[in-house]
Amino acid sequence: MDILRTNNDSSVSWAAIFSGAITAAAMTLLLLILGFGLGFSVISPWQDEGLSMEVIGISTIVWLTITQILASGLGGYIAGRLRTRWVGIHLDESYFRDTAHGLISWAVATLIVATLVVSSVGAAITGTAKTGAALTTGVASTAPMLSNAITESSDYVTNALLRTETGEEIAQRADGNVRSELSNIVVKSLRDGELNENDKQYVVRLVATYTDLNQQQAEQRVNTVIDRAVKAAAKTEQAAREAADEALSIATFASLWLFIALLIGAFIGSLMATVGGRQRDAIVH
Repeated sequence: MDILRTNNDSSVSWAAIFSGAITAAAMTLLLLILGFGLGFSVISPWQDEGLSMEVIGISTIVWLTITQILASGLGGYIAGRLRTRWVGIHLDESYFRDTAHGLISWAVATLIVATLVVSSVGAAITGTAKTGAALTTGVASTAPMLSNAITESSDYVTNALLRTETGEEIAQRADGNVRSELSNIVVKSLRDGELNENDKQYVVRLVATYTDLNQQQAEQRVNTVIDRAVKAAAKTEQAAREAADEALSIATFASLWLFIALLIGAFIGSLMATVGGRQRDAIVH
């Protein structure tokens, strides 16, 4: 038989709230693990195989929303169904209390899940936040990628400038100091987007000295090689900018949808608590 409480009793049934929260947290973890398993089954480490990143991103958002609906709904229902029966209160007050029980249960469950996965998901969130902060700096976020690309390209450009009819002669004609100096000039030209006239004339003399080319041929080679390298560097910069913009767009989109999914979970938890509460009050002994 139900134990009837008076209006002086507490309007909050913490035991019911924690019961619903623990159930919701456990269901959330269960569904997240299932989601990871399903995700790993459709992705591929090989290029152009498996689902695209766009499809995976949308599927992840949908699954997180489903997780919030199922877990929060179950937790809210249990919180409403197990709460102490209230008597002598207005129906609107009863609805409000049930709604509050569902909302509090959802909040506690969310905190529990965040605490339990702080070592993994929390680290990912922290990394995402740092990435987002870097992305907001615009061009600065592409600096490491461009610097590495330029450094790697400089050696190739140096080889192309000093190339002879027989490749083994390169080491004999241009020693390490010459190659290092020429590589530094190439790096500067790639960063500036052009080779200034003084450096150009110096590079032409180096190429003419350490290859079998005459002055005119050396200048033509310098123009061709440097122009090609500058265009490649510009293309790399554009790709880096586009990648940064896309990453920022994805991060923004995911954050907004995660916010919406949590709001949906809060609403469903509150709604199902009222359903559970009404069913609990409908029981007559």
